[in-house]
Amino acid sequence: MLDPLLAKLEPLTHLSDDDRRALQALAGRPARRYEPDTIIVREGEDPQMVRLLLSGWAHHYKELPDGRRQMVALSLPGDLRGFDTDMLSEMDHSIGALSAVTLIEIRLAAFEEMMSAHPRVMRALHRQALVDAAVQREWLLNLGRRTATERLAHLFCELFHRLRGIGQTEGNACDIPLTQADLADLVGITPVHVSRVLQTLRAQQLIALRGRRLTLPNLQALERAALFNPRYLRLGRIGARAEA
Repeated sequence: MLDPLLAKLEPLTHLSDDDRRALQALAGRPARRYEPDTIIVREGEDPQMVRLLLSGWAHHYKELPDGRRQMVALSLPGDLRGFDTDMLSEMDHSIGALSAVTLIEIRLAAFEEMMSAHPRVMRALHRQALVDAAVQREWLLNLGRRTATERLAHLFCELFHRLRGIGQTEGNACDIPLTQADLADLVGITPVHVSRVLQTLRAQQLIALRGRRLTLPNLQALERAALFNPRYLRLGRIGARAEA
């Protein structure tokens, strides 16, 4: 169950066998399961937990008093969330399960002890936090400047690259547990507009979407349509140069 986490961290720095054992000890803790459409943590609650997602997808979101919602991040298997919340007295957003989710919760104090004993793990997580910040900048650019078609195409490209990085694609296809309403909340348009954009992408033979199965017949063409460059995801090995 640790493979997706290692797939994310090992390109960011060299991990020793001792580092891997420490992470394995975390992954061996009792897991909790959340059903789809359930809340994992609410805005305003105590953030003193680190959460390691073992399976499923979770969404991070902000909600207005009238119920309008904007998804601000997606967590996939192997994502560690909350290790950088030690300065917060309460959560500033909510996290919910998009699909059935299995995760491990670790007290922040215990996690910080592990990081202090394993500086390479700390370094990798800090670098992952920089990647997460880069993703947020791309999402902001999506909402502020890209067209609706570019937004949705960019999201599909990003998700495919992220899933491929943790070994959860099959050829040019992957599973995404997202409804049209979810896609609307991710890219800031209406579900009706999402439907029209999906029709356009299908007509251009850039995607095939049947149920949860997303197929990208021509990834390079979709990337061009989305103005997508995967460098911000830092999926190649960057740790070796930084530590040379």
